[in-house]
Amino acid sequence: MMIKKGTQHLETQRLILRRFKPSDAKFMYKSWATDNEVCRFLSWNPHKDLSETEHIIKGWIKDYENDDKYNWVIELKDISEVIGQISIMHFNEKYSSCSVGYNISRSFWGNGIMTEALKAVINYLFEEIGMNRIEARHNTQNPASGRVLQKSGMKLEGILRQVKVDKYGEFYDLAVYSILKSDLRLQ
Repeated sequence: MMIKKGTQHLETQRLILRRFKPSDAKFMYKSWATDNEVCRFLSWNPHKDLSETEHIIKGWIKDYENDDKYNWVIELKDISEVIGQISIMHFNEKYSSCSVGYNISRSFWGNGIMTEALKAVINYLFEEIGMNRIEARHNTQNPASGRVLQKSGMKLEGILRQVKVDKYGEFYDLAVYSILKSDLRLQ
């Protein structure tokens, strides 16, 4: 049985995962929302100005009123700075499943930070919320995202060929990964 708790404060060795607050807009804007490389495989384009970022965060903060919204800012403890985001994009209560998405400032790529954040979220969703299945998908032209998923314990289920069209008008393949609650017992 699932228990909706919404976005709760989580901590790891290096990270604080918490709800967004208005003051995070300047860090998000500076760190990743304006970076073409970070946004390359995302569904949205880089933000044109800070007010766009502020508007989006204002909406996310309002979403916290619902216990079925899960959207964390990733803060690096050492520098007390917002460096990324991880959220649930599709929440299916009937089947106790969800899909997770994430992004992080390019200056922190390759340091295991996103894997650390994803593992914390996976654990929270299985242990506290009662999820049975967590899924993630990535453009196959972004293999680094696949490595994050693998290191987080997710397994490749397959490739959906030319399943979507990106923001540039090109078809692309999606790699589908998942982890089941029962998988944790096997690790």
